[in-house]
Amino acid sequence: MARKKENAVILSQEMIARDIYSMWIKTDAAKEAAPGQFISMYTNDGSRLLPRPISICEINKMDSSLRVVYRVTGKNTGTELFSRMKAGDTIPVIGPLGNGFPYKEASGKKVFLMGGGIGVPPILELAKQMECGKKQIIMGYRDAETFLKDEFEKYGEVYVSTEDGSVGTRGNVMDAIRENGLEADVIFACGPTPMLRAIKEYAEKNNIVCYLSLEERMACGIGACLACVCQTKEKDHHSNVNNKRICKDGPVFLSTEVEI
Repeated sequence: MARKKENAVILSQEMIARDIYSMWIKTDAAKEAAPGQFISMYTNDGSRLLPRPISICEINKMDSSLRVVYRVTGKNTGTELFSRMKAGDTIPVIGPLGNGFPYKEASGKKVFLMGGGIGVPPILELAKQMECGKKQIIMGYRDAETFLKDEFEKYGEVYVSTEDGSVGTRGNVMDAIRENGLEADVIFACGPTPMLRAIKEYAEKNNIVCYLSLEERMACGIGACLACVCQTKEKDHHSNVNNKRICKDGPVFLSTEVEI
């Protein structure tokens, strides 16, 4: 289904950690959005043509609003321009885009919900909507700025790893799994490629069904430009080579489908 650009109204914005911002917007995209999808956000600077893909953190269908939590990546970047905006401003967006997490498949099972870095936010709506046998939420951070941690604690058992050991397990999310003796039947994960590569290896070694949300730079966000592809075992009908478009075919993939 083709998506149209709309001018969303910013309802609120705040900085919730160093360089991490939380923004609520009123948008028609909320009516169809699902956990794991994203929106393309445009600046109001006409010289910047390409949008920034931002994962959906929370969905409120009742009042047609979405929450995005994003990291500012440098001065005079698109994300830095977003961070200057305030309630009442309008921002052009397209969405919802991509395929989300097939979380209903985990009904009645033990589940890992895993996020690392800026891959943490898209796991929040998943944690809210998922109904399963045992929900274990494992989050990886750099340091003690564990943004969204308190919100996750409402929806399941939370385990945290930090690179500097300031909170929870010292190390990464896999270290937290080992230290706490955790087990799962299904994994849903989003985060940087090294983290997802380790989760994929762990899942396949232990015969665990695993869904990964891949992070990648995107240009068009709708599957036309082939700028955001990942290697796959099967040929893509669009390009006829062994890859898939992360924006269109993903960003969520079964771990056994992709090479990362």
